[in-house]
Amino acid sequence: QVQLVESGGGLVQTGGSLRLSCAASGSIASINDMGWYRQAPGKQRDVVATITSFGYTDYADSVKGRFTISRDNAKNTVYLQMNSLKPEDTAVYYCKAEGVQRLSYFASWGQGTQVTVSS
Repeated sequence: QVQLVESGGGLVQTGGSLRLSCAASGSIASINDMGWYRQAPGKQRDVVATITSFGYTDYADSVKGRFTISRDNAKNTVYLQMNSLKPEDTAVYYCKAEGVQRLSYFASWGQGTQVTVSS
């Protein structure tokens, strides 16, 4: 089983920055796509940013130019640098990883980390 552990959430003022980290562990053969998603109270979970194993990135329109996703393949870790934070960025942020574990495909989620942006 692949476990994802997130860290880096917290409380920040409008305009501030936070950096989220998510480390994957387990019997991992390879990780293909990694990504960050968020869910605000009463809303569905939406994609924030994704990154492939080759480093191709994609972002939600609402975070383009403010957030940067990156990964360290040697550490099986994905990061989300969040700058110019806004109150509407407040949500629980989840990381997701998809890949191959032993001979089977996996898709795992982290437990979530709270990000709160005060106005």
